[in-house]
Amino acid sequence: MKRLTLLFSAMAVIFFAACSTEKGPDAIRKELDAYHKQSKEIEIKIKELEKELAAMDNGDEDQNKVPVVLEEVAPAVFEHFVEATASVVAVSEALISPEINGQITAIYVKEGDRVRRGQTLAQLNTQVTMKSIEELKTSLKLATDLYQRQQRLWDQKIGSEMQFLEAKNNKENLENRLATLNAQLDMAKVTTPVSGIVERVNQKNGELAMPGMTMIHIVNLDELYVKANVSEAFLPYVKKGDEIMLGFPSYPEFSKKLQVDRVGSAINPGNRTFEVQVKLKNEDGTIKPNMMATLLINDYRNSEALVIPSRLLKEDLKGKYIYAAFQNSPEYVARKVYVQAGKSYLGKTEILSGLKTGDKIILDGFNRVSDGVTLSIEPSKSAK
Repeated sequence: MKRLTLLFSAMAVIFFAACSTEKGPDAIRKELDAYHKQSKEIEIKIKELEKELAAMDNGDEDQNKVPVVLEEVAPAVFEHFVEATASVVAVSEALISPEINGQITAIYVKEGDRVRRGQTLAQLNTQVTMKSIEELKTSLKLATDLYQRQQRLWDQKIGSEMQFLEAKNNKENLENRLATLNAQLDMAKVTTPVSGIVERVNQKNGELAMPGMTMIHIVNLDELYVKANVSEAFLPYVKKGDEIMLGFPSYPEFSKKLQVDRVGSAINPGNRTFEVQVKLKNEDGTIKPNMMATLLINDYRNSEALVIPSRLLKEDLKGKYIYAAFQNSPEYVARKVYVQAGKSYLGKTEILSGLKTGDKIILDGFNRVSDGVTLSIEPSKSAK
C-alpha cells in the first residue's frame, strides 16, 4: 500500500510541476506527451502492484514473483556497418563503329553470340577500293619496270640522273598509295577490340555505316566493377584493401566479402561523396552491368564491447534504461539501470556505460517488471 501511495504522490508532483512552469506551447506539448507516456507506465505498474498486493493478502508469495529469463553481460565483438547503394559496370565493354564510311555488305554475328578479341564482326563494301587497287597494281608494275631499266642505264652511266630519280620517285609513290588502299581495305572489316558477348546489333545489311555511329555493342561479363558513392563523413574509415560485404537486392541470398579496389581521389561537390570501387569475378555471368548493388562498409569495431539486444532499451524523462536483476538474498529483484547507449546494428546495441561485465540483465519478461519487483528466474529457451 505504501508503494501505491508513493506512485500517486509522484504523479501529483509531476502534475503540479507542469502547471507551475511557464513555457511556450511547443515545449508544453512535448512535455505533456512525455508525461502521458510516463502515466501509462505508472498505470501498468499500479495494476502489477495491485496484483502483487492481492497475492500477498492471499498468502501466496509465488504468485507475487514475475517470471523472467536472465542473461549475464560479457564482452563480445561488436561491428557497425554503413550501407551504400552501388551499381555494376563492365570492366571490358566496347561500342564498336567502323573506321571509314561504307555500305554494310555482311554482318557475321547476332545478339547473344560470344566473340573473341580481333574477330571480324561485319564487312563494308570494298568494290571501289578493290578496283582502285587493281588499277594501281598495273600502274605499279609498269613503274617498277621503268625504274629497273633506268637503274640499269644509270649503272652504265647512260642517261641523266633526273630520269633515274623520276622513275624511282614514281615507283615509290605508287607503292605508298597501294599501301594506303590496302589499309583502307582492312578498315572495311569491322573487328572487336575485346572478347565478350554481343549485346546489341544496331544496323543491318545495306545500311550506311559511319565512324562514330555505334554498329555493335560488346560486353564482357567475366569481370565487373561495383561502384558506390559514399558520404565524405566516412572517408577516414575506407581505404584500399579494406574488406567490405557485397550484396544485390535482386539476389537476396548473395553475399560476398571483397576488398576495396579503388578509393576516389576527389569529393563530388554536388553531393559531398567520394567513389568506392570493388572488382568482382563473374565467371557464371549471373551479375549484369547496371544492376543495383549494396556495399556494407565497416566503420566501427570493438572486440571488447558490452552488447545487449536493442529491444531491451527503454526511455523515460531521465534517459535510456534497461531492467537488470540484483540478488536481494535469497531472492532476485528487478532494478532500473540507466545506461549510455552507443551504436546499434542488426538488433544489437553497444552499451558505453551503466553496465559492467557479470551484470545480469532481464532478457525475457522485461515488459512485465517494475523497479523492485521480486523475480522468478526461468531457464532460457536456448538452454532447454
